Amino acid sequence: MDIGTEYLRDLRERFHTLRGLSERAAAQVSDEAFFASPDAETNSIAINHKHVGGNLRSRFTEFLTADGEKDGRDRDGEFVIAPGETRADIEAIWRDGWSALEDALASLTPDDLLRTIRIRGEAHTAIGALNRSLAHTASHVGMITLLAKHYAGDAWKTLSIPRGQSKSWTPDGWRGGLIVDAAVDGR
Repeated sequence: MDIGTEYLRDLRERFHTLRGLSERAAAQVSDEAFFASPDAETNSIAINHKHVGGNLRSRFTEFLTADGEKDGRDRDGEFVIAPGETRADIEAIWRDGWSALEDALASLTPDDLLRTIRIRGEAHTAIGALNRSLAHTASHVGMITLLAKHYAGDAWKTLSIPRGQSKSWTPDGWRGGLIVDAAVDGR
């Protein structure tokens, strides 16, 4: 097995897991909670989804050939909910970003990993830019999950192994009827 091929396979799986976690978390909250922010300095689930979608679209459209910060990107606008902007609008931005990422990842080969790409003019190896994006996306998914858990309250359905049930875990899911995405590993 080639290390570059394995890295790309694992990276696709990690991003897939993050997307699934975020979407399953956000699905547990009402539209009101989706747009709610606990304070003026904390981004809502909607803002996090809008920002991640915009970031992924910018970074991964023409990933190997164009600067990752596209001229048409309005990063500051990703942190504002425009009048009349709906959950469906935000989810479309989210899906567009993930599509750009998935298309880019599907096209990469191990030989591409050490190529130089640019983000805001700064040189990065492709592998460095991929790791940077994975870490950035994971941080936002953590925020989304925390907010969704907060707003869902007692109705929250865990995205991973329920507390106190670690010993019930099997590679196929959990005994007792709880089945989750097999790609999700850990809390």
